[in-house]
Amino acid sequence: MGARKSKAVFLKAYPAGMPAEGDFVEKEIDVPAPGPGEMLCRTVWMSVDPYMRGRMRPDVKSYIPPFSLDRPLEGGAVSEVVESNLEGYKPGDYLVDFLGGWKEYYVTKGERTQKVDPNLAPLSAYLGVLGMPGLTAWSGVTQILKPKEGETMFVSGAAGAVGSVVCQLGKAKGCRVIASAGSKEKCDWLEKEAGVDVALNYKDYKNAHELTKALAEAAPKGVNCYFENVGGMHLEAALNCIALGGRMAWCGMIAQYNNKEAEPGPPNLINVVGRGVMIRGFIVSEYMDKAMEFAMEVAPLLAQGKIKFQESVYEGLEKAPEAFIGLFKGENFGKAVVRVGPDRT
Repeated sequence: MGARKSKAVFLKAYPAGMPAEGDFVEKEIDVPAPGPGEMLCRTVWMSVDPYMRGRMRPDVKSYIPPFSLDRPLEGGAVSEVVESNLEGYKPGDYLVDFLGGWKEYYVTKGERTQKVDPNLAPLSAYLGVLGMPGLTAWSGVTQILKPKEGETMFVSGAAGAVGSVVCQLGKAKGCRVIASAGSKEKCDWLEKEAGVDVALNYKDYKNAHELTKALAEAAPKGVNCYFENVGGMHLEAALNCIALGGRMAWCGMIAQYNNKEAEPGPPNLINVVGRGVMIRGFIVSEYMDKAMEFAMEVAPLLAQGKIKFQESVYEGLEKAPEAFIGLFKGENFGKAVVRVGPDRT
């Protein structure tokens, strides 16, 4: 077959502060037929993730290049192979592709792809609990925090795609888990379904002092492990309550992603010294070599119902900007995913 038309989402302008729908534009592009060693893929599900906001800052050097205004955005996707000239892939195969999102069709050489089995789990789960967010959660818990049975773990952003898995891994390892989320509905799910010991609705607290008081009551022996997704008053409260020899895994600080100017750091960082705290920031790409180990631990827990997950599903590629912006307004419950097309053509 020759070239085909595909809808794709571009950045119209780099956002200043909170992204707005006017920063995005949908265009129709021509997708060529696959050449030797290439395959044509159709996006079924695509992911929106907070890290993408960092790629919308062309003036900030980061671990991943910024998005261009003249090329479609890209991100994680589950796709179906339509045509293939690539050994090991045939039409009808499903794969996870870290570059396949924000468009209906695309051609790839398969550099960042991995085949997945639609019979083991819903396809969208490979973008969440069995995908990059799940690996992120598992890596932070098992490779950095290394919790011991009976310890106390505090998780910010606990109802999100990463945080919810962190909470359940913490419980599976025998921890007392304290979670923070931004609504009663999310806190109820964390306690009743995810099994955390205490879920704090951070919107009930005006400042770090009030959150510290609530956290201290929930963790009378102190916090041994803190998984950081949010920053701001959560980090300040965690530093106030961290136990001697505590460990912190810093995954992200979503509260700061849209700031036009850097915020001052927490005033109580000195606690790190006196309490002998280990802090380790990380990105998931550091642990890609652990993906099989992650799958062997988490997939059985998922199959046994010991790990549960929520999704916020948006229908249609045109909803991708709305889904992305919703990440920074706390609108997603669990993993935010966009259904771009039907599971099968």
